Amino acid sequence: MAGRIEDYALIGDMQTAALVCRDGTVDWLCLPRFDSPAVFAGLLGTEQHGFWRLGPAHRGSEQPPAATRRRYRGDSLVLESEWDTPRGTVRVIDFMPPRDGAPQVIRIVEGVSGRVPMCSALRMRFAYGQVVPWVHKVGDRTVAVAGPDSVWLDTEVDTYGKDLTTYSDFTVAPGDRVAFTISWEPSHKPQPSLPDPEGSLTATEDFWRAWVAQCTYTGPYREAVVRSLITLKALTYGPTGGIVAAPTTSLPEDIGGVRNWDYRFTWLRDAAITLSSLLRTGYREEAQAWREWLLRAVAGDPENLQIMYGIAGERELGENELHWLPGYEGSTPVRIGNGAAHQLQLDVYGEVTEALHLGHMTGLARNDYASLLQLKLIRYLEKHWNEPDEGIWEVRGPRRHFVHSKVMAWVAVDRTVKLIESGEVDGPLERLKDLRDEIHYDVCEKGYDRERNTFTQSYGSRELDASLLLIPQMGFLPPDDKRVIGTIEAIQRELSTEDGFVLRYPTSSGDTSGDDNLDGLPGDEGAFLACSFWLADDLAMIGRVEEARRLFEKLLDLRNDLGLLAEEWDPRRQRQVGNFPQAFSHVPLIDTALRLTAAGAFRA
Repeated sequence: MAGRIEDYALIGDMQTAALVCRDGTVDWLCLPRFDSPAVFAGLLGTEQHGFWRLGPAHRGSEQPPAATRRRYRGDSLVLESEWDTPRGTVRVIDFMPPRDGAPQVIRIVEGVSGRVPMCSALRMRFAYGQVVPWVHKVGDRTVAVAGPDSVWLDTEVDTYGKDLTTYSDFTVAPGDRVAFTISWEPSHKPQPSLPDPEGSLTATEDFWRAWVAQCTYTGPYREAVVRSLITLKALTYGPTGGIVAAPTTSLPEDIGGVRNWDYRFTWLRDAAITLSSLLRTGYREEAQAWREWLLRAVAGDPENLQIMYGIAGERELGENELHWLPGYEGSTPVRIGNGAAHQLQLDVYGEVTEALHLGHMTGLARNDYASLLQLKLIRYLEKHWNEPDEGIWEVRGPRRHFVHSKVMAWVAVDRTVKLIESGEVDGPLERLKDLRDEIHYDVCEKGYDRERNTFTQSYGSRELDASLLLIPQMGFLPPDDKRVIGTIEAIQRELSTEDGFVLRYPTSSGDTSGDDNLDGLPGDEGAFLACSFWLADDLAMIGRVEEARRLFEKLLDLRNDLGLLAEEWDPRRQRQVGNFPQAFSHVPLIDTALRLTAAGAFRA
């Protein structure tokens, strides 16, 4: 049985990632890319769908013991888990070396004290747990083959097969080190090179140490900021610069419900805000790579801009359901692909333009096509900004005139006006100034409820939406505007949980049966962590700095013991929910830390 979402650790090689549970079980791993079919899909099913457990031996009828403690080795993505047992203490070191050849998961068992019996149980299942591979020996190596895939196991201890699972039983004493490595290779190619676990461990630690050294943030809560930056780096697909929203699919926003989506793609919105956080903390190389990815993905067709692409820029992300997987804690359907890829979300134009603008302002090397792309995006917005869309939250109901979408259209025009005024490009300056004013007037007239002194989710609606918290952050209105303050206070009253965290929007109007919710989906969801960080930002901007700091620290307390966050927090179950770890949660953590530091929130 899979653990709680917060029970998992992330390891990765900037091309794919694995989730390791507290009991030493790898329950999720896609090979060779983030969006490839899973080899271990136990996270979304049962052990029959693939897992790799490595830890102290236990009786088959017993639950495998959870690690007594675990941590990342310094500022790295190298995981250490330790078990204190009646027979002694043992440590398991898990990591994926930054790739220079075949993708690898390396697990090193180290004896600390006593003599501890250990067991490795490896059950590989390809195609998201549907395909049982042919497992056989090739010399001293064990290989599992099915269709286009092969996974090779290398270890110095003996292995044996039982119940379609590869086992190793061994004992470690103080100073003993026993390594296990799995490597993926296309099945038609020669076997991968023999691994060098100890050399790879040193190289992996050196890589992360050098990368973290580039961080320019030195303020309070640096540990939380750095862990979030490492997580964002781990979610970056190195060969292209694309950034996945999360390395998982179908971890539910509502446990037992249908709000289960595939996040192993590059959302322009998520990637753009990730870019801004990286730039603000000194990481220009990643920002440059993302901008190049964007230019390739959009190519010469900005009129058909998608809200998301594959990690190499793929456009077709068709959504399918995996009927053989029972889902995380019974949450079905399990989906791969994402049908929202072709939705109209006008706010994306604003996020992309804001990211390009920030890159320009922070000194990224000039790219003439990036400026040309920005002008092309604006030409599209000139014609379409006043149309309804699906909005930032990808509602599966009817299109509406979402206020946030209009605000971000204004942002796109405003940043392009600034680009033209800088002299970098030529463009219709006066026409765009008039358009900027027109959008601003339209939002303030149609998206503002004067009676309640708050902006609303969409034109003519009474519902609120946490995306309205971005109005002052984007510069649409100043923080001290009474409409901004009224909106912040209305969201605190109507969208906050008892703990002070923020829901994205009301999923129902209160008199629905559940199958005709405002977002077109049945069920409910938890507090959205990004929105809760946005509220802390806004509170700081309107001078309520101490309140902002308290909320920020409460949000930090929601992280798991390794500093990782999923998409949402379920206040009823007191659990993390949604795909994990989630870039859209870690980015605002970084931004809020920077904002509160600038506001002096952490002074003694």
